Amino acid sequence: MFNNAIVRIPARSVVDGITTQHLGPPDIELTLEQHTEYLEALEKCGLSIEILPADERFPDGNYVEDVAVLAENVAIITNPGAESRRDEIKNIIPTIEKYFKNIEYIRTPGFLEGGDVMKVGTHFYIGLSKRTNEEGARQLISILNKHGYTGSTVNVTGVLHLKTGMTYMEDGTLLVAGDFLKNKNFLNKFERIIEISDEEDYAVNCIRLNEFVLMPEGFYDTKSKLQTAGYRIVETPMSEFQKMDGGLTCLSLRF
Repeated sequence: MFNNAIVRIPARSVVDGITTQHLGPPDIELTLEQHTEYLEALEKCGLSIEILPADERFPDGNYVEDVAVLAENVAIITNPGAESRRDEIKNIIPTIEKYFKNIEYIRTPGFLEGGDVMKVGTHFYIGLSKRTNEEGARQLISILNKHGYTGSTVNVTGVLHLKTGMTYMEDGTLLVAGDFLKNKNFLNKFERIIEISDEEDYAVNCIRLNEFVLMPEGFYDTKSKLQTAGYRIVETPMSEFQKMDGGLTCLSLRF
């Protein structure tokens, strides 16, 4: 059950953010409109939202998921692999302290971003990517073990983060796209696999929020698969965030 979300308003400097896409720069006004619609979607799914102000120093600062990993009884402040994002953690700590008594930290030479962490019950899968290294994963697993959780690593290829290629629906179901579909040993850990086509691979980044699944607008094949699987769908437009490698999960910390 998710009750709360932490988000940050996009800065107008969002056009200077990091991206591997070739979709053109985001339209700032449309970005802000879509972010507002995202907040409305979170509220529709039953969440109370703490909204942090934009910070022009950090073009990627609205992707708050990358700077913290949250569990029921501990919050872990990460150490982003992207050097330009490392000072973002200073901005999130005061807010995290309002909600969590136990706070731990990933330290250099360990690097880890929250987009590479997927929680499945009391187990955390950690993607080894260009943004998260083995030492960052090792530190996170050690912290998790101390607080009653477990963790293991998954190699990430072809996408930015682990959750760019898969998301967990909280009920034994995994949405999967791209190279991860070849990892049968990993997929066998889940009760049900929903394959997302290459044409709609962006839509694999969905969020299960209570009785709803939040998904990006305009991906009709994926929507049909989710509805056939029995999920209640809430859609929200994400075109401007897609231009900057941003997905639905990236835009909030949910707990």
